Amino acid sequence: MQLTVIAGFILAATVPLLHRWFGERTSLVLALYPALLAVWLLEQMPEVLAQGNLLFEWQWVPSLGISLTFMLDGLALLFGLLISVIGVFVLIYAGGYLRNHTDLPRFHIALMAFMVSMFGLVLADDLLTLFIFWELTSITSYLLIGFNHDDLEARKSARQGLFVTVAGGLALMAGLVLLGVASGHWSLSEIRADDTDLREHALYTPLLICLLIGAFTKSAQFPFHFWLPNAMAAPTPVSAYLHSATMVKAGIYLLARLHPELGGTALWVTVLSVVGGLTMFTGAFLAIRFTNVKKLLAYSTVMALGALTMLLGIGTPAAMVAFVAFLMAHSLYKGSLFMVAGALDHSTGTKDVTAMGGLRSLMPVTSVIAFFAALSLAGVPPLLGFIGKELMFEAALGANAFQLLLVLLAFASAILTIAVAAIIALRPFYGPRLITPRVPHEAPLSMLLGPGILASLSLLLGVFPGVASDLTAATVTSLTGQPSDAYLSLWHGFNLPLLMSIISLALGFLAFKRWDRLRPKLALLAPLMRYGPEAGYEALIDNIARFSVWQTKVLQNGYMRNYILVMLLTLIGLLINSILVRHSPLISFSLDVRFYEVMVVGTLAMGALFATLTRSRLGAVVSVGVMGLSIALTFIFFSAPDLGITQLLVETLTVMLLVLVLFRLPRFTSFSTTLERVRDGLIAGAMGVLICLLILTAWSIDQFAPISGYMIENSAPLAYGRNIVNVILVDYRALDTLGEMFVLALAAIGVIAMLKFDHKSSQGPRTERKEPYDG
Repeated sequence: MQLTVIAGFILAATVPLLHRWFGERTSLVLALYPALLAVWLLEQMPEVLAQGNLLFEWQWVPSLGISLTFMLDGLALLFGLLISVIGVFVLIYAGGYLRNHTDLPRFHIALMAFMVSMFGLVLADDLLTLFIFWELTSITSYLLIGFNHDDLEARKSARQGLFVTVAGGLALMAGLVLLGVASGHWSLSEIRADDTDLREHALYTPLLICLLIGAFTKSAQFPFHFWLPNAMAAPTPVSAYLHSATMVKAGIYLLARLHPELGGTALWVTVLSVVGGLTMFTGAFLAIRFTNVKKLLAYSTVMALGALTMLLGIGTPAAMVAFVAFLMAHSLYKGSLFMVAGALDHSTGTKDVTAMGGLRSLMPVTSVIAFFAALSLAGVPPLLGFIGKELMFEAALGANAFQLLLVLLAFASAILTIAVAAIIALRPFYGPRLITPRVPHEAPLSMLLGPGILASLSLLLGVFPGVASDLTAATVTSLTGQPSDAYLSLWHGFNLPLLMSIISLALGFLAFKRWDRLRPKLALLAPLMRYGPEAGYEALIDNIARFSVWQTKVLQNGYMRNYILVMLLTLIGLLINSILVRHSPLISFSLDVRFYEVMVVGTLAMGALFATLTRSRLGAVVSVGVMGLSIALTFIFFSAPDLGITQLLVETLTVMLLVLVLFRLPRFTSFSTTLERVRDGLIAGAMGVLICLLILTAWSIDQFAPISGYMIENSAPLAYGRNIVNVILVDYRALDTLGEMFVLALAAIGVIAMLKFDHKSSQGPRTERKEPYDG
C-alpha cells in the first residue's frame, strides 16, 4: 500500500512525459491508477470484514520510532472506494471538459497529487503521516482552485481556501500533538487498542477544541463555510471531485475516525450537533439565493457537510447508520450533478439556470442524468438519497440533546434542498426554449460517462441497498468501535420520518414553484450578509495588510542602523529578563593580571573608542586593524598560536577589503542629532555590560562536565590527530567548517570581482548626490 501511494506521486511527476506519448488519451491512461486502487480495495474487503482492520507498516525513521503505517478498516475502505471510483470518472471527465487546453498537463499533475494525498490521508495510521497528507490536500487544492491563474477571482478564492484550511491545519497540528501526549501513542490503531479513556484526561478539552477547529475549517462548517462556495472558481472537474469525495470530506473523515475515542462527551455532542445543524441550515438557505448552478450545488454541499457533522454529534447507533448512508448518497449524486453542471456550461456557455430552458430535446441524455441525480439530492424514493434523508430524520428524532432544534433544522434544510434539486433538474431542461451564448448540444461521451454511472449507482443502491450492507456494517463498526450488523433498507414502514419526507417534498416543490418570487425577497438580506463570516475574513486580511505596511515603514525602512537598533534592543530585553530578572548573576573570578595583558586590553579598548569617534575612514580602518591585532596577541598569550595566526590573516584580509572600498564611499555626513547619538551610545554600552555579565555568569556556572576532556582523550584515537583544534574543525564539526569554507570562497570571489572592476569605465557623468546616505 505504501508503494502504491508513492507510485501515485511518481505518476503525477511523469504526467508531462505521458502527455507526449498519449496526447489526448492521457486522462484515460491516468484513470487506470484509481481504477486499480478500487480493484485492490475490493479485493481486501473480505479480509477487512473478517478481521476488522488491516495494518500495513513500513519503517520510515526507525531511530526515531517513526513508521509509515497505513490502516485499512471499514471507514478507510469506504472513503478509499469513494476517492478511487469517483477519481476514475473525474479524470475521464476532465479529458473531455479541458480538451485541447494548453495547461492540461499542469492540471493532471495537481489533480493526481490531490487524489493521492487524499487517499494517503484516509489510510494514514500514524498521526504525523496523517498531518502530512492533510496539509498536502490543502496545498494541492490551492493549485487546483487557482488553476486559471489569469483570473483574479480564481487567485483570490485559492488564497482564501488556503488561508482558512492551513490556519485550521495549525490548530490540527496542536491537537494531534496533544492527542499523542495524552494517549502516549502516535498511532491511531494503538490509541484505539489502549484501554485508557481519553475523555477523562486533563488535556481532553484543549485537544478536542484544536482538532475540531482543524476539522471545521477543512469541511467548511459554520462559520468557516464561506470558502467552499468561492472555491467554485476552480474548473468543474475539480469542483466535482472536491465536493464529492475529497478535501471537504477530510474534516468529516477526521471526526469519524476519532469518534470512538473522543466522542460521546457533552462537549462533543453540543459542539458537533449545534454547529452541524447550523451549517446544514445555513448551506440550504444560502443555496436558494443564487442562480449560478455551481453555487447552488456548492451551498448544498455545505448543507450535506453540516448534516454529516450533526449525525456524528448525535452519536447514536441510528445516527451512525444514517451517517454512512448519507455519505454514500451525497458522494454519488454530488459528483454526478457537478459534472452535469459542467456539461451545461460547456454546451450553453452559461452557468445561470435562469438563462437556460427547454434543453431537454437538445441534451436528452444530460437531462435524464440530471433528473435522477437531483431526485437523490431531494431524497425521492427509490434513490439512495431517500434512504439517507429518512435515516437522518430518524437520527434527529432520536437525539439525546437538542432534539427539537435538530429536528427543525433538518426539516427546514430538507425543504430548501428539495427546492435546489428541482431548480437544477427542471429549470434548465423544461419550459420555454431560451437563447444561450452557445448553441446547445449534447456533451461528449467522456463528459457523460461519469455522471451517468454515478447517477445509476444512486438508483441501484436505492433499489438494492443490501448490496452495500457489508460495507455499511464494517464502516459503522469503525465509527462505534463495536461490532455492528447494520444494514440499509428502502422501506421502513409508515412512520414519522416517512411523513416528514413526504411533507418536505411537497413544501420543497412549492418553494421551487415560487422561487422566482422568493429570490428578490431574499435579496433584501444582502446588507445583512455583508456582516457575515466572510466579511470578517476580508477585514482580517485587510488589517493584516495595513499592519504589514505599518511595521514595514517602522521596522524595515531600509536603514541599517534601525535594523541593528531593533535587534540590539530585543537582545537587551532578553538578556535582562534572563540574567537580571529570572536568575541572579553568579560571578566569581580572581584577577591575576600581568602588565603586558593590561597593555593589550587597553590598546584594544582605545582602538574601539577611536574607531567610534574618528571622522577619518582611513583612521577608522586602522583602529579596527589595531583591535584585530590585539585579539591576535591575546590568543598567542593564552597558548593558541594557531588561532592567533588565523586572526592575523582575517584582519589583514578585512583591512585590505575596507581600504579597497574607501574611495567609493561618500564623505561622512551627520544625519543624527546629539540626542540620538547619546541614545545609541547608551544602548551600545548596555549591550556590552550585559554581554560581559553573560560571559562571567557562564564562566561561573558549571552544570556539566567540560567537553574539553573528551576532546583531549579522543582526538588521537578517534580522529587520528594530535592538534586538537584542527581535529575539532575538520572532524567533530566538519559541516560547520565546510560552511565557513563556502563563506570564505564567496568572500574571495567578491574580492576578485572588486579588484577587476573598472570603476572609471563604468562611471557615468558625475552628479551631485541629492538623497541622504545612511553611512
